Amino acid sequence: QVQLGESGGGLVQPGGSLRLSCSASGTIFSIDDMGWYRQAPGNERELVASITSFGTTDYADSLKGRFTISRDNAKNTVYLQMNRLKPEDTAVYYCKAEGARQRFYSLPRDYWGQGTQVTVSS
Repeated sequence: QVQLGESGGGLVQPGGSLRLSCSASGTIFSIDDMGWYRQAPGNERELVASITSFGTTDYADSLKGRFTISRDNAKNTVYLQMNRLKPEDTAVYYCKAEGARQRFYSLPRDYWGQGTQVTVSS
């Protein structure tokens, strides 16, 4: 099994910044893509940003310029730097590992973290 552990969420004032981290642990041979999703109350879970193992990134259009995703392949860790936060960014943020293989011959699987709450409020 692969476990994902998120950290870095919390309460921040509008205009502030937070950095989320997500580390994958367990027996891991490789992970194709890692990403961040978020879900606000009453809303569907939506993509925030994703990054391939080669460093190619993809962002939700509305978040480009404020959020930055990065990845440390050696540590199986993905980060999300969130700047100029707005109240509408309030949500539970989930980490996802896509195409994770525990061994070179394993079938790829997707894994989700438990989520970390981000609240933007004065």
